[in-house]
Amino acid sequence: VAIIVAKLSQQAAPSFDHRQWRSGKMAETLDTASSQKTNGAALLVALSSGHVAVHWYQQIWPLIIPSIKASLGLTDMQLGALASVKQFTTGPLMLPSGMLADFFRNRTAVILAAAFVFFGVSHFLVALSPTFMWIIPGVALLGVGTALWHPAAIGSLSLRFPERRGSALAAHGVGASVGDTIAPIAIGFLLLTMTWQRFLELQMIPAILIALLLWKGLGPMYRNQEASRPSLGEFWGDAISLLKNRVTLAIIGVTVLTAMGRLSVMTFLPIYIQDDLAYSTLGLGFYWGLLHVMGAVSQPAMGYLSDRFGRKAVLLPSLLVFGLLYLVLAVAAPGVQLFLVIGALGLFFYALATVTQATVMDVASSKVQSSTMGIVGIFSQFLTLPSPLIAGFLVTKYGTPSAFIYAGALTLAAALLLAVVPIPRSLGLAPKVLG
Repeated sequence: VAIIVAKLSQQAAPSFDHRQWRSGKMAETLDTASSQKTNGAALLVALSSGHVAVHWYQQIWPLIIPSIKASLGLTDMQLGALASVKQFTTGPLMLPSGMLADFFRNRTAVILAAAFVFFGVSHFLVALSPTFMWIIPGVALLGVGTALWHPAAIGSLSLRFPERRGSALAAHGVGASVGDTIAPIAIGFLLLTMTWQRFLELQMIPAILIALLLWKGLGPMYRNQEASRPSLGEFWGDAISLLKNRVTLAIIGVTVLTAMGRLSVMTFLPIYIQDDLAYSTLGLGFYWGLLHVMGAVSQPAMGYLSDRFGRKAVLLPSLLVFGLLYLVLAVAAPGVQLFLVIGALGLFFYALATVTQATVMDVASSKVQSSTMGIVGIFSQFLTLPSPLIAGFLVTKYGTPSAFIYAGALTLAAALLLAVVPIPRSLGLAPKVLG
């Protein structure tokens, strides 16, 4: 992460002409360059670190699913329904959240802070829920936090580092991998020492503290961004042009298919590990962390390679391998085989999403970078809604491994779609707006 930050902060600093030396503006130019370089690095570190915390909260849910199921007597179909509720809440809010970030860039810090307020309230409400119906509002608010964070954070980085977009988004993604790695083991241990209800209640405290840090710490970096606000006409014109682009449509299709598979695995892999294979919560935390730790290595590599050789050159072979690994997961034996397969899956689990995000950002106007995440998100979130329910039906009828076969088929279909759509190696670069 430090290497990525150093390289990207160099790219973020504007160059100055040698004539400025003769005109007596050397000191002013050096101050500006140094300030922008520092702000670029600070923003990248802050958003990547914040993403660690975002994924701490997101990882709580899959790890407490077995405890909630046992405590409240939920069925597999009800678990699938809860996963769909989270997706349904996230989907409609992705576009409004992205629009807020684009129209009010000087208030982006408030949007990012609000995400953590919703994370804290969400888990507190789930902790107080006595039945399935009472859990639904809490799970819905978890989706609100997710919808607020990602368009604002990813849009900011895309604007700040247009020439190294893949690497910048990969650094943000590394934060997710770190959170996804630390959280399962830590949460698995903590659930051995306290009830799941008490654990969820305590999540309110760090959520409020992080929200305050983001609000106060990032506010000055966004303070002067009001001038970049697009008009409504410009916004809708750019949004319509984006949706007419065949690259955008193809990436939306790939995103939907892979997200359907990933959501099914995230819903039923914890059940498979703890119930079918009889691992403890600590064992579940270990394997769940393994699924994500490899992304800390693969995301920077994929981001760099996609910047260097093109997005499709990285996406297509990765999707093929990813889909095959899902199929192998369905037959992997506990122990070494399971360890190797889950570790290999971790190379692609979130890294592919980073490259697809960069691909869409490449073709989007600088005025709608955050909204682009919302546009893609609203399609992908809505279209993935049935997936956990379908997986729940398959698991009920054929057993838990059927969810992995289903995910593999969807991912291979995404690879086929990408293979038949021509994607230029070099796409347009959005001008750097965030200073």
